[in-house]
Amino acid sequence: MAKKDREAGQRKQPPPPLRELLRVPEGEPVDLSSYDSRATPGGPENKAAALAAVPPLAQRLAALQDRLYAASTAGDRRRVLLILQGMDTSGKGGTIKHVIGHFNPAGCRVRAFKTPTPEERSHPFLWRIRRALPQPGEIGIFDRSQYEDVLIARVRELVPRRDLGRRYGQINRFEEVLADNGVTIVKVFLHLGHEEQRDRLLARLDNPDKHWKFSPSDIEDRALWPDYQEAYELALNRCSTATAPWYLVPADRKWYRNWAISTLLLEHLEALDPAYPEGDFDVEESRRELLETG
Repeated sequence: MAKKDREAGQRKQPPPPLRELLRVPEGEPVDLSSYDSRATPGGPENKAAALAAVPPLAQRLAALQDRLYAASTAGDRRRVLLILQGMDTSGKGGTIKHVIGHFNPAGCRVRAFKTPTPEERSHPFLWRIRRALPQPGEIGIFDRSQYEDVLIARVRELVPRRDLGRRYGQINRFEEVLADNGVTIVKVFLHLGHEEQRDRLLARLDNPDKHWKFSPSDIEDRALWPDYQEAYELALNRCSTATAPWYLVPADRKWYRNWAISTLLLEHLEALDPAYPEGDFDVEESRRELLETG
């Protein structure tokens, strides 16, 4: 082998895209206990490095969002939908605060899905989801989503199992239709450790300013941790598809969580590569007329 060839082979290969590292394999069984919730796959070496990486990430994300929104004014129907799922305290709200803060709020549509209202319960479970979808050029963020209807609905036995089983297929078909209509879906499961959740709940109890974020039902749900883990494993297994894969983000380290989700969004927006539309007017003539007005 020639010297140059050997040197080329010894060069460090660029890391794979984060979406390859965090993607849940399609059709394979999922065992959440095999994933380290404190891991930092593909991430900066420490918190300081992650914080230093945020400003450049923010600039690139803001520029791409601007291009996406501008393209929609010329008929481009593409948009992005970030879905955040995870146990209580896993960081769904924190992600919205720290990651979505990179974007222009005018181009974002944020929706948190709580217990269905009487009106929502009177419709099929996807009805309220359809009403909250981002419009062309927007970035939508769901704090919880249609997956609540195969998660809490399963754990709390809110619907018959035969209906629950059909919902996975309905969700997959729904997401396929969204993708066919220009929606890039980024589904993130925030993988929180059992001990870390306890510490975060205790921190809320210790701080009166955080009591509004705590509910006794959080303790009830924590007692059902194994059932929720099983429900998430099923959802990840049955609904990680080529069209809309799941990404598993270790969530114990908040700095990694924020960096990882910012990077996932960046990779998807760069793949879309939206462009500013060309003007449909004579630039020079408009400049001349403007100058003539004094």
